[in-house]
This record gives sequence, C-alpha cells and structure tokens, in this order.
Amino acid sequence: MSCQKIGNLSRALWQKSRRTTPLCTASKIPALACGSVASTGLTLNGPKCCETTQKCGSERKVTGGSHFGSTTPSSHRHQVVGKGKIDESLKKSQRKFSSTAPQVDPKKYLWARYNEMKRLVHDLIPPGVCNLLNPSTIYANNEVNLEEVDIYGFDYDYTLALYSSALDEMIYNKARQFLIEHYKYPQGISKYDYIPNFATRGLHYDIQKGLLMKIDAFHYIQLGTVYRGLKPVPDEEVMHLYGGSNHVPLHQVSGFYGKGPKMKQYMDVFSIPEMTLLASANDYFISNDIEYDPVHLYKDVSDAIGMVHIKGYMYKWIMQDLEKYILRGDETYAVLHRLASHGKKLFLITNSPFSFVDKGMKYMVGKDWREFFDVVIVQADKPHFFNDCVKPFRRLDSNGDLQWDKIKTLDKGQIYKQGNLYDFLRLTGWRGSKVLYFGDHLYSDLADLMLRHGWRTGAIVPELEVETKVVNTEQFAQSLTWLQALTGLLERMQMYRDPESKKILQEWLKEREELRAVTKNLFNPQFGSIFRTCHNPTYFSRRLCRFSDLYMASISCLLNYDLSYTFYPRRTPLQHEAPLWMDQLCTGCMKTPFLEEMAHIR
Repeated sequence: MSCQKIGNLSRALWQKSRRTTPLCTASKIPALACGSVASTGLTLNGPKCCETTQKCGSERKVTGGSHFGSTTPSSHRHQVVGKGKIDESLKKSQRKFSSTAPQVDPKKYLWARYNEMKRLVHDLIPPGVCNLLNPSTIYANNEVNLEEVDIYGFDYDYTLALYSSALDEMIYNKARQFLIEHYKYPQGISKYDYIPNFATRGLHYDIQKGLLMKIDAFHYIQLGTVYRGLKPVPDEEVMHLYGGSNHVPLHQVSGFYGKGPKMKQYMDVFSIPEMTLLASANDYFISNDIEYDPVHLYKDVSDAIGMVHIKGYMYKWIMQDLEKYILRGDETYAVLHRLASHGKKLFLITNSPFSFVDKGMKYMVGKDWREFFDVVIVQADKPHFFNDCVKPFRRLDSNGDLQWDKIKTLDKGQIYKQGNLYDFLRLTGWRGSKVLYFGDHLYSDLADLMLRHGWRTGAIVPELEVETKVVNTEQFAQSLTWLQALTGLLERMQMYRDPESKKILQEWLKEREELRAVTKNLFNPQFGSIFRTCHNPTYFSRRLCRFSDLYMASISCLLNYDLSYTFYPRRTPLQHEAPLWMDQLCTGCMKTPFLEEMAHIR
C-alpha cells in the first residue's frame, strides 16, 4: 500500500472512531451520557457533581459494570484515589453527569457495540488493501547498512541452492525403507506414504511422550497443535500430560542448539521428512495396538534419516537430476555476480561435500563458479565449526582429494575442508559487522556468529513465500481484522457480569476461537503459521528475531536492493505504549471509540 493510501486509511479510521463515540445515542442507549464515570459505576460526592443547580441526593442510580440499575450509598461510592482526575476529566469534556441516568438493557447495549464495531471493521478494509506484502521483501530485526558490509558469506543447502519439495518425499521413502530393512520395523509401515504439508519447520517433539507440537515464545504449547502420530490430542489430555498446564519448563524445551533431554526442536527444512516419518511410525503402532518405546522410536527414526545423508543418497539423487531438484539457480548466479562486480569479498562455508557442491554450483553459476569466492570451505561440521571446534583446515586438490600440507593462508581458488572459525578469523582478518553471513539453520548457521562474534546474519526462510501469499488473501485480512477487533471488544465489555451479558460474552469467545481456527488453517491445518501461535510469536519466531539481523525467502531478494541500502527495523509498539500505531489502527485494536470506558483504569 502506498504511503498516501496508508495515511488515508489511518485518517478514515480516526475520523470514524470519533464519529462513533456517541454510539449509545444512535442505538437509543443513553449509557454514555455520563461518560466514563457512569460506565464504571463511579459517582462524585459534593453538592454539585452535575452541571446543574440541583443537588444530588444521598443515593443515586448508576449504570455500567455489573450494577445495572443498582442503588449504592454515596459514602460507599466515594473514592479518594482518582477523584481529582475524574473531576478534571469532566470539566474538560464539558459533559453533564445526570443523577437520574436511565437503566441500560445489557443485551441491547453489548450487541449494539458488537454491530457497530463490525461495521467499522468492514469499512476499514477498502478495495486493494490486500496484496500489501511482497514475497521478495527483506525484513529487518536490526538496523543494517549494506554500505558497511564488505564481506558476504553463504551456506550452501537451502541458501545458495534451494530444493524442490520432491526431495522431501525421496528422503522420507528411503528412511522408511531403512527402518524396515535395517531396524526390522513392521512391514506395515511401508503403507504410510509421505504426507506433503503435514509438518512445519520449528515444531517441538516430546521424545518421551511421542508428541509433535508447536510451542510459543513463552514456552506454552499451542492447544490444538499437539499430535500423537497423525491424530490430534485433545486439549484436556494435553493438560493432564503436562501436570495441569500447557507450559513446558525451560530446561525441558530444548538446549541452545534445539536439543534437550526431553524435547527436540526441528529447525531446518531437511527436518520436515523426519517429523512426518515420526508421526507415521507412531501412528502405525498406536493404530495396531502394539506396545513400543517412544524414545527408541525417536532414536531409530533419527538414525534412519541420518543414514540418508551419511550414505550420500540425497547427494546422489540431486546430482543425477539437477533440473528436477534445484530451483532458481539463475538467481543465485545473479546475486553472486552482482556482489563480486561491486568489489565485495565472498566466501562459502557448508557441511556438504565438495563433489556435491561443485556439481550444483556448476549447474547454477557455471564451471568457473569458484572465481566468485575468495574462500571455499566444505564439510565444515557446523555448528562445531563456529564454536569451540579445534579441527585444523585441510586442503583439497582440484579432484577433491585430501592434501596434508599445513595451511598458513586461505587462498582464492582453493578448496578447504573442516577447520574452525578461530583460524578462519586469524587467517582472513574478517571480523565484526562488516561481515554478513546467510544461512537457513538458525542454530547451526547463525546463532554463534551473532552472539559470539558480532557478524551480521541473514536467515533464509523459504516458507515466507507461501505464508506471504496467505497473508495477502482477502479472507485472511478480513478474518484477522475482525479477530483483533472482537478481542478488543471482549476486553472492554468484560466488566458486564449479569447473566445475560455473560451469555453474550461466551458467544463472542466462541466466535473468537472459530476465527483463530480459520486463520490458523489458512497456513497449515495441523500447526498453522511457523511464525505465530494464536497471537504470540512462536518459539521459532523468537529465535529468528534473536539470531538474525535480516530474514528473507531467498538470497535472490538481495537483487531488489542497492548495495548501499540501509534496512531499518520498524518500531513496533510495546504493550504499554500509546495505541496510535498504524498496525493497531488497521486492526481495530485501538481503544477508541470506547476509550472512555477504560478511564477508570489508571
């Protein structure tokens, strides 16, 4: 949306909210005639609490809260704290405080508010408000000036080389075969075909309970996203399994690299087939009423997936059909060529073997691909390469054969194996924020570089492309906007506690849960978006913000920006800050037009 459209939308909402303030008048409900004082059940002592010459009696009927038409002694109504503020507020607003405020029908009152908010939200979404997000955008968690970046580093798999989803099914099928042939699992597991889009990146797996789930940034399990095998676990059972709470203690969630004694977080794209195979194997034993140890199953599936990589099957499949598995190689060439032509130094650090990288880079970039890079390191054994690893560098010849000469310099045109970051820094002198490294694995590729060494980091998140398409749909925009507005309405109207009001609020809560399910299922029916639970950021999002300065769908996004471009993170509002922010204006979160009802909260 252009700046002009955003400004128009903001002004339209503000004007509409101002026009909407006297809602009760339009609905023949005079509750707001007394402003915030009437709505909160407060009155003022004194001979002239109303702007009339009539004195108030010792008792007065007030409206709002749970005291519709109640009679409250004046002595009980008097509150020292905030009295001066209320007096001042009334004087400024020049409102009349009537001692004979009419009673409010709570049912009509609440539904009037509901309908008015729904009309407001409907008017908030003008034609063309969708399609705001460009999937080629680079998003900033931290300010980064590309003019200060002299050295660009890259991982290979899912960074320089993006792979088609056909690879996931191949990995799944081969690992399933290993389970049956090498680990002697039942033949019946072979009937479980790969399920595309069952699992999403960033999920946690409870090793001892055999549960796959999504956890938010505060270590709470998102109820409705817990699966045992291929079937969801009821919320009540989840609460029972975790001691009456859906909170998972810190020491159980995972260690720094996503692995803990009881849980593992699956953080890279390669983990999608592993989660699907775990779910399928669990489902087979459960469906056939066969006792099994979830811990052993987890270890066997993990080993089977590992064998696909260790034995080189994945490398062989890709090298045999590069066109089928590698996506958008011409964009990789364009990025490298642009950086090199502007005098930037480039390096590659990958865990993959040289023969595999060499064939893939020749396909994407050309036979002289090594001319783009000042340093190339393969089989680096990340994340150990980036932390306390002390393995020495070894050089490979042009055929990929290991040489045993001592490495005193890292030279352009040579291929190096293993090594460690400390020697890398010593030999290159590349340090600090002038280095920007891109990778897809938040732990293995980025965490140590940012936290220990002060490099700039860029996370490659291919899922952004798909999720952006969902966010740009009219259905998502309408559902999310109304969900936000309804949540705000529930927050403001919860002061009404009479039986009729409680019944209405329960209806709204039910609608809110239905809206949450709708927005979740638009991304993934089992687990929703990789970035959010119902409203909180996911555990994955928390790590993404902590370990990456920038994040994007692919490195090709760099082609949309000048190499002197500065990325500025948007100042997002903290909960205690003023609600006049664009995102809140668009989603109906701001307190107006009902700000008066919250005036008693100070």
